[in-house]
Amino acid sequence: MHNVLWLRTRQPSPTVDLPVLPESLPARMRGLPVLEPERCPDGCRACAAVCPTQAIETAPLRIDLARCVFCNECVRACPEQAIQFTRDYRLAASGRDRLVVGDGHALARELGGKLRSLLGRSLKLRAVCAGSCNGCEAELQALGNVVFDLGRYGIQFVASPRHADGVVVTGPVTRAMEEALRMTWEAVPEPRIAIAVGACALSGGPFRGHAEQLDGADRVLPIDLYVPGCPPHPLTILDGLLRLVGRLKPA
Repeated sequence: MHNVLWLRTRQPSPTVDLPVLPESLPARMRGLPVLEPERCPDGCRACAAVCPTQAIETAPLRIDLARCVFCNECVRACPEQAIQFTRDYRLAASGRDRLVVGDGHALARELGGKLRSLLGRSLKLRAVCAGSCNGCEAELQALGNVVFDLGRYGIQFVASPRHADGVVVTGPVTRAMEEALRMTWEAVPEPRIAIAVGACALSGGPFRGHAEQLDGADRVLPIDLYVPGCPPHPLTILDGLLRLVGRLKPA
């Protein structure tokens, strides 16, 4: 036991501080895509054809991060490497229209007005699984471990919406969960915020267009923060939350 404690005192802290240098993250991580359409003679039509969620548009080349599941199929389909995924985890945006790479992608903005003055820099959030596969929930849970330690920033998940400042929604919002999500939202005291996490909550993801779901949380709630990914990396979620409460400087 003494040897374990002695060794632990000589190990560096595993907790990461933001911002993290993208080059320090694993090489296989897929973050913000970089587009170079001039390298592709067919206008990236082959890349768009293999996208399982129709996230890629051509003429001009654009990628909708709300739909993208970061599967890498477009990269495999393009020998000219007109599309490449970087390790930049900063993806979250304040508006649905700000999630398109190649057409004005912009990072999340700080809350303003009454919300900012009342909430300060801390948040209490109620998580709602609205039909998720639980991949996004696993990443939300990871935020509480020693590596990411969300609580040090004053942000916590709570058991009741009546104790919350807002909700975090995962999943495409199935018909069976629509009313439950509305009731949870209505139980949160005003002013309140809503955060959509993962491709399903942003656009329906791979289930987009299915009759038994609503293609995303913004069909039910006014979303303040959109966090792309399938599932999003904990750093992507953490970066978006900290930008929302003004704890990170605008990029």
